[in-house]
Amino acid sequence: MNSVALIDYGSGNVHSAAGALNEAARRAGLAIQIAITDDPAAIAAAARIILPGVGHYADCAANLRARPGLVGALESAVLGNKTPFLGICVGMQLLADTGREDGDTPGLGWIPGIVDRIAPGPGLRVPHVGWNSLTIPRPHALLTGLGPDPHAYFTHSYAFTPQDPADIAATTDYGAPFTSAVARGNIFGTQFHPEMSQRVGLQLLANFLQWTPE
Repeated sequence: MNSVALIDYGSGNVHSAAGALNEAARRAGLAIQIAITDDPAAIAAAARIILPGVGHYADCAANLRARPGLVGALESAVLGNKTPFLGICVGMQLLADTGREDGDTPGLGWIPGIVDRIAPGPGLRVPHVGWNSLTIPRPHALLTGLGPDPHAYFTHSYAFTPQDPADIAATTDYGAPFTSAVARGNIFGTQFHPEMSQRVGLQLLANFLQWTPE
């Protein structure tokens, strides 16, 4: 059974993500078992891990650290055992060293970089809400089959800039480019919401459910 730990730490729409995962698995003909959990034992046992996130970076970071043993369990599974990991929206931003929303807040530091307020072009509002296109600089297993002009759904005011450009898996333009996906080894993150991105999002989730990182 392809078991997925969907991390529930009070900062993500886990039920929407679970619904999209089940639909992606159905379309791909996969059998999956989803555990909505913050239990370190369940995380250790999972074949895949998803960390969603909605809202304020500092609040999400605090909620994550407030769950006993959660960060340690994630680090053991993802960094130690190389369990495939997907971070969504603030769940991706938490991969950074630091978030600058209302001062500097430490992140997980799994992918070096900074989360800062987006700087859109003239006349464009913050937050950035709605559909926008993905530019994919190099092939990645999670970004295959998305079509020639993939669009995804965004809602955010901050974005993650990795220290190493090699960690950027996709960019999006909102008057100026920002990082819309990151990848390093068994770790992947999206600034957009796959669970709200219809066909593109379901394809990415199906890819994640079948992903064997090199």
